[in-house]
Order: sequence, then structure tokens, then C-alpha cells
Amino acid sequence: MKTRLQTSLGQQLVLTPQLQQAIKLLQMSSTELELEIAQAVESNPLLDWAEGNESDAAAGDDGNGDDAPPERTDAGQEDDWASAEPDWSTAGSGGSFDDDDDSGSAAERVAETETLADHLLWQLHLSHLSARDRSIGAALIDALDDDGYLREPLSTIAETLLPAIHAGEDEILTVLHQIQRFDPVGVAARSLGECLQLQLDVLAADTPGLALARQVAAGPLERLPRSGVVGLAHELRQPLADVETAVALLRSLDPRPGTQIAPLSPDTYVVPDVVVWRQNGVWRAALAGHAGPKVVIHRGYEQMIRRCGEADAGYLRAQLQEARWLLKGLQQRGETLLRVVRCLILQQSGFLEFGEQALRPLTLREIAAELGLHESTISRAIARKHVRTPRGTLPLRAFFASGIDTEGGGEASSTAIQAMIRRLIDDENPRKPLSDAKLADLLKSSGIPVARRTVAKYREAMNISASHERVRIA
Repeated sequence: MKTRLQTSLGQQLVLTPQLQQAIKLLQMSSTELELEIAQAVESNPLLDWAEGNESDAAAGDDGNGDDAPPERTDAGQEDDWASAEPDWSTAGSGGSFDDDDDSGSAAERVAETETLADHLLWQLHLSHLSARDRSIGAALIDALDDDGYLREPLSTIAETLLPAIHAGEDEILTVLHQIQRFDPVGVAARSLGECLQLQLDVLAADTPGLALARQVAAGPLERLPRSGVVGLAHELRQPLADVETAVALLRSLDPRPGTQIAPLSPDTYVVPDVVVWRQNGVWRAALAGHAGPKVVIHRGYEQMIRRCGEADAGYLRAQLQEARWLLKGLQQRGETLLRVVRCLILQQSGFLEFGEQALRPLTLREIAAELGLHESTISRAIARKHVRTPRGTLPLRAFFASGIDTEGGGEASSTAIQAMIRRLIDDENPRKPLSDAKLADLLKSSGIPVARRTVAKYREAMNISASHERVRIA
């Protein structure tokens, strides 16, 4: 069943099983991708490991020099990365840099545990909502279950906000609708029907069966298991073929969108997906050698298709098609990830050069508009992905930050402001620590008007004690 996915820029993509697999691969971490490929090789005789899959550790940029490029990068990868017609017979980390990431402390290489709530809160803080609406949004996100559903009534959410915020159900519902636009699509729904309707809303208007699917999701969906497609067609007084198309569309959607963001094991180690280095003053990026195991199509089985019987040939052709889909999905994953990272390092070159204080405000929407992709695609591309830089191995999420207007007419990112607060506290007189009010005054004198309560919020987020608890004798 083919449907069309409407992007935020008006583009339409055919939502085939092949594209669905590509989306699934894109949002996987390196560890999850390795397991997925291993399972595919084990179950599909047309897939095999490429020779030399256990890549030799190569010395690379160890972070000690500014202009140390990787020793090995495929020809043309550095400057010419507009993809030519790919060869789908192999896939993995082509155009990559084999990087032995054993350098650095073990603690630095432990993966951050990202839950569905973490994923949604990160998007919430990058949104343009007010501080009040963000507080309401945080309460809503906290109430979601593992499948991504809001099971609590809005009246209960209102009670949890008291006494700090007095919000009516209409106001909470408005914020809920904003969260329902986050990735993964369909999250924060209050019922299965609403979950499916949210996913139907991102499809193009000419998607076959869309109007009838919306009608089914809005009401008769609960009766479908009992009445069946035939009974549903009779109830709706619609042709059986049209109802079958609508039901097939509904079944292609995800009834549990929250499970797309499954937490990693606490002892999972970070494996960088991309390596970033500076060459002749220009920041470069390439896929890391560990970004994905190298797999190929088994030529022996492929040639066997022409010699075996019709039944066996049919089975092998189906497996060959699945193998090609996987290889193409891996190639697309790498290309999309590189496009996103190259856009990020262009936007945040100051962050790579000078650290957190130079991190500029940047949102998913800006990167999506720059690359002509949907915000959900950007969110999936950076989810649990890491990049190795001269500043260490960083999550791609570290390149994004919300902003605060400055007196000079520009913007300062929240991360940059936190870095400034930390620097001021590090340089303070230990006998007379700076209060939150004094920190706010110092930031204001630097052109960044931040309220005292905002300084307190940032200080607490960095696990820094209040001034009266930081008093110490030098």
C-alpha cells in the first residue's frame, strides 16, 4: 500500500514499506543499527558481511590539534558529497573515516539514556512557547505513558500545576495540541483514534482512502474488530473496496508511537556516527567507520535465482528485494546524517571553535528549512547520534539551543548563558559568592537581560548550589 507523506515544505514522498524502513533506520542509534543489521544478515540468505567488516583501528583526530584531518577518507568524500547514483550491491559506512574511539575516558563514552520524555522535553525547550506554556507542556509530557498516550484527564493536569500555575482546561488543551505536533508523530494522543488521526493529518490530501480513514478513526474504529471490514462498509454505506483501502491505510500507521523512542541500556557505550575535524581552517565531516557494519548482497545466492525452480526463485527474489531495500536504507541514512551534520557545523562553527559560550540559538525548524526536510526527519536524524570533535564526543543534540534576545538586537542561546554563569561562579570570591541577583546584573551589563529567577533556573539545571551554600574559606 502506497501513501504520500506531506512535508512541511509542501513536498510529497511515497510512503512505501521501503521508505518506512528507511525512516526506522534513520532514528536508530549505532548500537541499535548494528543489532538490526546482524538480525537481517542472520535471517536473509541474500545478505552477507563484507570482507574486512571488522575494521582496523586507524589513528585519527585525537582532539589535540586543530588542523589534523583523518588519515583515511574515501576519495571525493571531503569536498564532493553530492550523491551520485549509488551502487546498492554494498552498503555500510562508505565514504567514512575509520576511527578508533578508544581515546578519552570511559565515562565520556557512556551513552546518555534518552527516554520518550527526554525527547519531547528537548523539543519543548526548543519551541517558541512562553515559559508558562512550557511549564504546562512539561506537566503534560510527564503524564504520558510508555506508548506515548495521555491517559490522565486535563482536569488532573490542571491540579498538578497548582499552586504555581492556575490553568483552565482550554489553555492546557492548546498546549497539548502543540505537543501533538512533536516527533514521533501521533504522540500525546488521548485515544487510539486520535493517535491515528494525528498521523493521517501529515499525509497529502490525495492519499488514497484518506477521507474515509479519518471517518473510521473518528468513530467506528472501536467496532472494527467485531464487525469486520464488511460490517464496517455496511455501517458506513460505502463500497467495500473503498473501506478496505481506508482500513489498510490505518493499519500502516503506528498505534504505539511512544515505543519508537526506547531507552538504551545504562551501560551502552557511545559509538560516534560522524567525525568532525578542521582542515585548512574549514570544518569537515565524514561518517565514522563504526557508523554501520558493512554488508553486501551474497552473489552466490543472487546467481542461483536464474538456475533454481520457480518456487525457490520466488523466495530468493523476495529476499533479494528486501536486501536491496536494507542497503538503500543504510545509504540514505548515511547521506541524511551527513547533510544534517554538515549543516550543523556550518551554523555552529563558533561552538566548535570557542565552546559553549559561542553556541548560537538554533532550532529543528531552522535546519529543516535549510535542508528542505521535515522537522521530524531532523529529529530522527540526530536522535541518539554522536559526533567526535576536537572538543570530545558530543551528542548532536548539543548543537541545538533555545535563544534569549539581547540588548544588541541579537540572540544568545540558553547554553551560552549557562556557560557564562558557570564562568562567573568559577571566578567568584569564595568568601563572598555571587547571588543570583548579582549574576543577573553582571549578565545584563554584558548585554544579556536575564531575570534573577531565570539565572536561578539555569544554576539549578547545572547542579550549582545557591550562593549561601557556596561560601568557603580560601
